[in-house]
Amino acid sequence: MKAVLLQRRGADRFALSHFALRELPEPATTAEALAANLKALLHDLGGSSRSCGIALSSAEVLIRIIEQPQTPPGILRDALRLNGMLLLNQDCRELVLDCDEIPFSEPPDAHGGGAPQFRYVVAGVPRSQVTEVHQACLKSKVPYTALQVAPLAIFNAFEFANAETFNNQAFALVDIGHLSSTVIIGVKRELILVRGVEFGGHMLVEELICHGAASYEEIVHLLKEEEVLTVENARLSLTELVRSISSSIGFFEARRDAAIPRVYVSGGMAKSGTILRILTEELQLPCETWDPFAKCEIAVAAGRKPMLAEQLPVLGTACGIAAEVIKGV
Repeated sequence: MKAVLLQRRGADRFALSHFALRELPEPATTAEALAANLKALLHDLGGSSRSCGIALSSAEVLIRIIEQPQTPPGILRDALRLNGMLLLNQDCRELVLDCDEIPFSEPPDAHGGGAPQFRYVVAGVPRSQVTEVHQACLKSKVPYTALQVAPLAIFNAFEFANAETFNNQAFALVDIGHLSSTVIIGVKRELILVRGVEFGGHMLVEELICHGAASYEEIVHLLKEEEVLTVENARLSLTELVRSISSSIGFFEARRDAAIPRVYVSGGMAKSGTILRILTEELQLPCETWDPFAKCEIAVAAGRKPMLAEQLPVLGTACGIAAEVIKGV
């Protein structure tokens, strides 16, 4: 669990004043357990806020991009809830849904001479998970303002931190999580693709331990020292992730007159320069981390700045939802 506290200091000025990270000893499977961890996280965060956004990462989250004639999001939301099988080929009655129109980087197409087809991103979270989060916020007295799915929070964080690239270029975002990863392709504000990959840092660690590493700490050390066998085993472990990134970029470049010049990587594995080098070599594209707070004043305590610099790759999701909340307040 990660948290950040952003403050508005002017029309277009923001400051990061606090941040916190908390490793869970075991999954929080009840509202009570989640509330206890939220309380502990906010205690570590410090500061105070009148509003709070939560970004949720879950294997059961639904994210789809659909095309249809222009429809007000409120009406489309009701249509998705009532006719999920028709619009998404999936029963959505147990999901809490939201949707929004995707800005076009190119004029919308008209199929068969009919009405132009507009694109919408649809996100859904199981109702049981939304209820659990809501109850946990009530129990821990969190001023719960908004709930967002993690991949879209990453997309928003990139817009917040890298507006010039977001508005004017094609880009690929890769967020490598604990159990799974997400590949996001965008161009000139337009969201093109969101793809989940069943590969995360946990799988890499397990595979390297199977090949002889004694612990996570030893893996970090061996990768830092670029021990040859460990690097090659990591390269093999990353094969499926590399394939998914490459096919996603290929999908985009085959359909648009634009090329993706680099890949922006976030998540725990992005802390490793060796992992970034492997991805760069395998994809034949520069792979680099990015700073979600590049446009913020850094107002954290001086003693915590080195830790902030180390943890930047894992704070993108928290930054994205915080930025959406603070811009809407």
